[in-house]
Amino acid sequence: MSSSIEQTLTGKVALITGASQGVGRTIATTYAAHGATVILAARKLASLETVAAEIATAGGQAHALACDVTDLAQVAALAAAASEIGPVDILVNNAGMAGSHKFITHPDDLWMQIIEVNLNAVYRVTKAFAPQMVARRWGRIITIASIASRVGNRYMAAYTASKHGVLGLTRALAVELNPSNITVNAICPGYIDTPMTHATIDNMVQQTGRSAEEARAYLEQLSPQSRLIEPEEVANVALMLASEAARGITGQAINIDGGMVMS
Repeated sequence: MSSSIEQTLTGKVALITGASQGVGRTIATTYAAHGATVILAARKLASLETVAAEIATAGGQAHALACDVTDLAQVAALAAAASEIGPVDILVNNAGMAGSHKFITHPDDLWMQIIEVNLNAVYRVTKAFAPQMVARRWGRIITIASIASRVGNRYMAAYTASKHGVLGLTRALAVELNPSNITVNAICPGYIDTPMTHATIDNMVQQTGRSAEEARAYLEQLSPQSRLIEPEEVANVALMLASEAARGITGQAINIDGGMVMS
């Protein structure tokens, strides 16, 4: 990345949900390496403190704040605690969950859980932090969506609905917040080499009898590049979208899927 992006994130405060592992962790370490003060949010404080210590060792600034994004009171407490660190300039909605089931027998509680984590929590967290961006007339809101925001797939009704909803919310907020110099974008990855995908592979093993190697190979072959996406690829796009260089990009869904969906 260019030095201009490094300079842009210097002095900025970024809050990342789901920052204890996977893509969220990688975005946090990338932002910190480019000068941002990062606020790490997730349910498990001990895991966040490990990431914060890693960032501090590398010379960055990080703060760990435990929060269950499905709990309105905890999100309010997160916003209050974050304000003590500094106004949040960049919000990355990364927390999410996966789940699959045949629709005809889909458990209602699984549907509600996926919608709550993947869609309602994005609404709740964004609503908590957008007002200060509007007041300061600058902000970046980035949601880690999914290629499932763009297409449908069998046995993925709840997940697909939640991610399509996130994309709709992104586009609506991009229009509404544009006059306040706030950009709102979504990143839509394919399968990423993270613990969430590893859990998907484990589930495929249990459900189909395939070996872990066969299940991983199946997911890899869904991409024209025949591979899983690396977390750093998502983090680099998130870095670009957070920068002043991306001020003209808003309301967009950027696919990172090796060419699986070209729209």
